[in-house]
Amino acid sequence: MQRLFDAIHHAFHDPERRSHRVLHAVVNAVIVFAVVLFSIDLYLGLHGTSPRALFILDRVVLGLFAVELVLRVGSYRPPALAFYDQHRGSLLWTHLFGRFKFCFQPLILVDILAVLALHPLLRGLRALRMLRLVRTAGVFRYSNPLGSLARAFADNRLLYSFAISLLGVEVLVGGLTIYLVETGKNDKIAYLSDGFWWAIVTLTTVGFGDITPQTLEGRLVGAALMVGGMFTLALFAGIAGHTLLSGVLSIREDQFRMSDYIDHIVVCGYEEGSRTLLDALLAEEFAEHTALVLFGPGERPPGVQLPFFWISGDPAKERELNKARVGYARAVVLVGSRVLVPQQADASTILMAFTIRRYLRKLAVTRRRVKPLYIVAEILEPENVEHARASGVDEVIESSRLGFSLVAHAVSEPGTGRIMGRMAAAGEQTVYIGKMPAEVETPITFEELSHAVHARAGVLLMGLRDTRSGTDQINPPDDLQVTAQHELIYLAEHPMRP
Repeated sequence: MQRLFDAIHHAFHDPERRSHRVLHAVVNAVIVFAVVLFSIDLYLGLHGTSPRALFILDRVVLGLFAVELVLRVGSYRPPALAFYDQHRGSLLWTHLFGRFKFCFQPLILVDILAVLALHPLLRGLRALRMLRLVRTAGVFRYSNPLGSLARAFADNRLLYSFAISLLGVEVLVGGLTIYLVETGKNDKIAYLSDGFWWAIVTLTTVGFGDITPQTLEGRLVGAALMVGGMFTLALFAGIAGHTLLSGVLSIREDQFRMSDYIDHIVVCGYEEGSRTLLDALLAEEFAEHTALVLFGPGERPPGVQLPFFWISGDPAKERELNKARVGYARAVVLVGSRVLVPQQADASTILMAFTIRRYLRKLAVTRRRVKPLYIVAEILEPENVEHARASGVDEVIESSRLGFSLVAHAVSEPGTGRIMGRMAAAGEQTVYIGKMPAEVETPITFEELSHAVHARAGVLLMGLRDTRSGTDQINPPDDLQVTAQHELIYLAEHPMRP
């Protein structure tokens, strides 16, 4: 049963799998067929000659979409399952609540609305399947306006929730009040639904005129809703135009902090001179499924690509780390400043590391994590490396020394700089660290292991990491005995799957 669930999960949620590509090709074909069928049915329906066979065929297609939607939602794995160390009692809640939130993603909502066309009165929702075609076919490869629109709503969803909640309260209070005031005195308001309909029409300043208050009290309620509607419309216009009041803007600043993002990557200290770092992050395989957050002072720089969140704040101040949900992140990258002199830049980086580690010790979620937060820091001066490690940095990248070493070695051994540059770039043959393949029996010699992994995945085994001591051994002797406590250091275009 678990293998079947894994196969369905990979088919729906793992773009690297062949089953995922095959499934999407089939879904694309069915969507195209559904759009053609919808167009024929619409044309024949205008002339009153639509046969029943088209109706039945449309129901079959909708049934396929419903099955596909149920399998996609059912095979979804909430990120909290892999992030939190949970007890059995909380697993069911995590599964149900995670899938419930997954259903509220904009494109999943579109799918749900399209499936609701199974009801005869909602046949018009079949047109939404054309949006599914745009989403699945990948029409917009380099610039996706629908994605930009979805990101605009996602970036301001707390603001929209606030405005819609305000509108809902006004409709509820206004509709209930007009019903209590006018019922029995106004034959146009016989049900509570009539009061709600009148409240919505009045708030939006549409004014159909089908229902009008007959009493003085009712007119006063109408006047209050009209004035409230003016303010509500102004609020929506302000949100849409990004010209919000300062009080509302503060809600937007706290949006990421109040969200439920986990397992994301936070880049602290980003400056416009670090643009190459963003391209490198996007090139890594995790970028497609992981939220990437830039945390730095000021407004969002113009050169920052759309996939990145921008959080304005100071990573060296403990009270502001919660803005980026650092305690729930997978890793934090500390970038050295290009504006300051190297010593000052390193001091700022080390201060950020100290602050983050101190902040994490105060969080309860730190004790519940399956894996601790991993901090990678760029250090410009070699004498500051040990200071960075003492501050809690897990991995130090000496960018200046590394770059100068490559330059010097390229003079001695021409061509090595180009080779090392390719090895460090994503999408090329680069270095990975992974677990021992399950089918390899240990102990085994390094030579035998090298042949085994090369035959299995075509990778070049370079060395070993001892998981107990954390030491790395590059190009060890062929007769070295490899045990289960070792991890593999290998060169490959893609990481090996377990």
